[in-house]
Amino acid sequence: MVTLALVGAGLRGLTYARHAVATGSGRVVAVAEPDPRRRTAAAQEFGIPAAQVFADWAGLAAADRLADAAVVATQDRMHHDPAIRLAGLGYHILLEKPMAPTDAEATEIAAAAQQHGVIFAVCHVLRYTPYTRLLKQALAEGRIGRLISVEHLEPVGWWHHAHSFVRGNWSREQESGPMLLTKSCHDIDWLVHVIGAVPARISSFGSLTHFRPSERPDGAADRCLDCPVETTCPYSAKRLYLNALADEEQHFWPLGAVTPVATEEAVLEALRTGPYGRCVYDAGNDVVDHQVVSMEFPDGATCSFTMSAFTPMEHRRTRLMGTHGFLDGDGERLRYVDFRTGAEEVLEVGAGGPSASDGHGGGDEGLTEAFLAAVAAGDPSLVSSDATQSLATHRVVWAAEHARRTGEVVRLAPDGSLLR
Repeated sequence: MVTLALVGAGLRGLTYARHAVATGSGRVVAVAEPDPRRRTAAAQEFGIPAAQVFADWAGLAAADRLADAAVVATQDRMHHDPAIRLAGLGYHILLEKPMAPTDAEATEIAAAAQQHGVIFAVCHVLRYTPYTRLLKQALAEGRIGRLISVEHLEPVGWWHHAHSFVRGNWSREQESGPMLLTKSCHDIDWLVHVIGAVPARISSFGSLTHFRPSERPDGAADRCLDCPVETTCPYSAKRLYLNALADEEQHFWPLGAVTPVATEEAVLEALRTGPYGRCVYDAGNDVVDHQVVSMEFPDGATCSFTMSAFTPMEHRRTRLMGTHGFLDGDGERLRYVDFRTGAEEVLEVGAGGPSASDGHGGGDEGLTEAFLAAVAAGDPSLVSSDATQSLATHRVVWAAEHARRTGEVVRLAPDGSLLR
């Protein structure tokens, strides 16, 4: 059984830790978490002895190596130091995405993983869903011939965007990173994985268009609880979080980010005093609410990616167009059209829902199982991407952001770095 140290006992860290325990292949033996409530709760849940409960990752690192591997699920801008230090102690690393907010920090993390010979996986969970395996198999079998173009949509969801990227921890670039990195590095990584190459040229457009003071309705208050137009607002925090009380599956997420106590009194107090009760039109956010990325690959294939807040929260939608056929996927099934015969077929897999509370369509569980298997066998090939590959797809994200800010068409090297 693989032993784990949990660095960050928030929503994502607990998700991986609980999957590890549920499989019977992992055991959490140490935790590092600055929030005393979360730290105590995690220690109790996993039966961690007091001597292996720490207020921060530095305390864990000072105790030398207490486990086979570490799940590093701190906030985005706090990945660099614990990942490097724990890799240096010989911990295999499961690192929540994104790797780091900058190329320089991510490069140092990748170098540390290689230098110390540890198994390293970024939590690009979309690679590990049954749906992705089905899609990759269809492409490998040559069903659509040579892949020529791809259309991919990430429907973030109107309420999810308001929760995480307007009111939540990922609302400001200086505190987390640009939207394309903190949310859509999943998708850029997945597209590179599916297409099988890093793009050679890239451009991008997008902005913060709606969730800003100029769009604030007349008469709107600073907080939803005091707002005379709250009942007609699509982004009502009062409606979203009070309705979540009635659904136990939403207690962990998104409600768990708002309050640790799932009662009406606790929710109302959190909305009255905390960030999740703020008006979405004056929340101090600055990340984009929609973005498109256009990519051209070395063999001439093209791909368009769209991220939008203005959708239902659903599985990603992807259309793959080849010389001999067409695939249209919705995260659960693929519609296949064979140009040679005109025949159509539906390829289907059972998959969970698209959100974090649903396990990202089986990706959370698939990633956890792959990482535990790799550590147990000492075989890094059992995870879908190593530090170098993850660094390359992160660099595609940074290149796209550079293109968005400058209006340039950016050229990339095979490792994702910019060519000048």
